[in-house]
Amino acid sequence: MLLKTACIQMDIAFGQPEQNYKKVKDWFKKAADQGCQLAVLPELWTTGYDLTRLDEIADDNAEEAIQFLKEQAKLHNMHLVAGSVANRKEAGVENTLIVIDNKGNLVKTYSKLHLFRLMEEEKFLQAGAEDGLFTLEDETMAGFICYDIRFPEWMRKHVLNGAKVLFVPAEWPLARVDHWRTLLLARAIENQSYVVACNRSGSDPNNVFAGHSIIIDPWGEIIAEAGEGEELLIGDIDLSKVEEIRERIPVFEDRRIQFYEN
Repeated sequence: MLLKTACIQMDIAFGQPEQNYKKVKDWFKKAADQGCQLAVLPELWTTGYDLTRLDEIADDNAEEAIQFLKEQAKLHNMHLVAGSVANRKEAGVENTLIVIDNKGNLVKTYSKLHLFRLMEEEKFLQAGAEDGLFTLEDETMAGFICYDIRFPEWMRKHVLNGAKVLFVPAEWPLARVDHWRTLLLARAIENQSYVVACNRSGSDPNNVFAGHSIIIDPWGEIIAEAGEGEELLIGDIDLSKVEEIRERIPVFEDRRIQFYEN
């Protein structure tokens, strides 16, 4: 099965949700006009990293974002792995990925498990506690957020539970763009899975972001990669290729897990 997939590599207006909703609406139309069946957004696309104002600008239970995304998914008949938003819950604000199918159904929410202390996330966000597995088009996939890619054991757990595509919305800084590319390539190769990673472009008061959204196949070959600026990155995902690669080099059959436990 082929899925024409778009990564929406956009510059995010710092702390201005209304402006970002308008931008995303335009990007979705561009993706749909290109015949895309699935679109991916970056991390914290409604607010950016305006962490000190999250109490003011976060979305209660992500309700506004979910409603907006449901309408857009139905309008364009397009699956949405809709990045993440600042999601205000009783215990605090979580950084929550949202997945909506092309009929407008909420498929999955996943809150970022690993908080990035270098950007002081732990001071303003609550860590998630659930996995990122979900199903689209009867295929198992998984969602992660940015810093999660530095934890290969977390991503491998999802692959062992059937995930064939690993989605990564991010706000990854330009200063570590080499880490971004290297880690994503490694996650694709070692898991023999597609990796679809959508980073933001532009800057905020504290960071310059890398862009370089990327779509990688299960052999580790780059299908498409963006530059640093705003861009609609498009690539085809052929899910039949996952089993082909896993049969060619049977990594999962050759695991010797009795030696791996601490």
